[in-house]
Amino acid sequence: MASSIWISSKNPIFDSSSLSFTSQLLQFPISNTNLTNTNSPCQFRKVPSIHCGNIRELRERIETVKNTQKVTEAMKLVAAAKIRRAQEAVISSRPFAETLVDMLYNITKQVQFEDDVEIPLMNIRPVKKVALVVITGERGLCGGFNNGILKKAETRIQELKNLGIECSVISVGKKGNAYFRRRRDKIFVDRFVEGESFPTTKKAQVIADNVFSLFVSEEVDKVELLYTKFVSLIKSDPVIHTLLPISSKGEVLDVNGKSVDVDEDEFFRLTTKEGKLIVERDHLRVKRGNYLCNLEFEQDPAQILDALMPLYLNSQILRALRESFASELAARMNAMSNATDNAVELKRNLSIAYSRERQAKITGEILEIVAGADALT
Repeated sequence: MASSIWISSKNPIFDSSSLSFTSQLLQFPISNTNLTNTNSPCQFRKVPSIHCGNIRELRERIETVKNTQKVTEAMKLVAAAKIRRAQEAVISSRPFAETLVDMLYNITKQVQFEDDVEIPLMNIRPVKKVALVVITGERGLCGGFNNGILKKAETRIQELKNLGIECSVISVGKKGNAYFRRRRDKIFVDRFVEGESFPTTKKAQVIADNVFSLFVSEEVDKVELLYTKFVSLIKSDPVIHTLLPISSKGEVLDVNGKSVDVDEDEFFRLTTKEGKLIVERDHLRVKRGNYLCNLEFEQDPAQILDALMPLYLNSQILRALRESFASELAARMNAMSNATDNAVELKRNLSIAYSRERQAKITGEILEIVAGADALT
């Protein structure tokens, strides 16, 4: 038996597309209907009809939705608790990574001008093969986070193939590893790197050593870093950062020559107000260092650069891992928040359908009693 529920309201309070996650999870047969937009102050619109069974089935569905709501709400709170630490790590790592690039640029500029020292990681040679370091998440249930960076990687691989350039992939993260393992016949994967619960310098060093050996041995002529840049709790951007050779402009650039550094960070604090989760924002200006090329070296400049180059690789990869981790947590928090809202709305409509079915059953029983009494008289 199918029943349709009507709601009279001025503003839409129900979106049929928002039920996709919960309906797929619970396998509820929900049909879509077209919503009519009118300028009338009293607008009637049809909520997606729920194909109802008997009262027992509806009661079981309501209990299932309640359990799903508890799970998604718990996952939302866990992600919200973790993201505080993740965003602090992102904001604290950005100034160091950007200042290191600026300092490294000024040192290499003076060394090349005065001593003509050859720096292997800055050698620009004809690009015949590119290594792509693709950083994805460790878990699912985070909306389109993993799909976004994987789609960006697929697009970049196709662009390189169209230019006649070979490419290999260093996959970081369980989701990316599973994706590229299914496509190993089309995409060459040099290495799979499993992630951790929180990005560490040890994990970044493993990737940095692999990248360093590939570039210095001239197996690849360019290394690009693909990760999701953390912008805010509701926004993250997949970017492609040219890792090697080191930029000659003293800043971190993407493949289009656009700077991925930020002039201002937004710091988000998750607090509660009147029993509800709210977000407070603070703006932090990023201070840039102006280094003059009048440095005097007590040690051999080649030794200084040999010590700075591994630090540069480690800091850039660690920054990308932290940015991706914070973006994943923010995406999961938003996805679970939407799923919780969908579960609440679905539970409400199922409760209405349950009440109508129960009232219809009671009315039918009363009519049968009255008809039986009339038949006896």
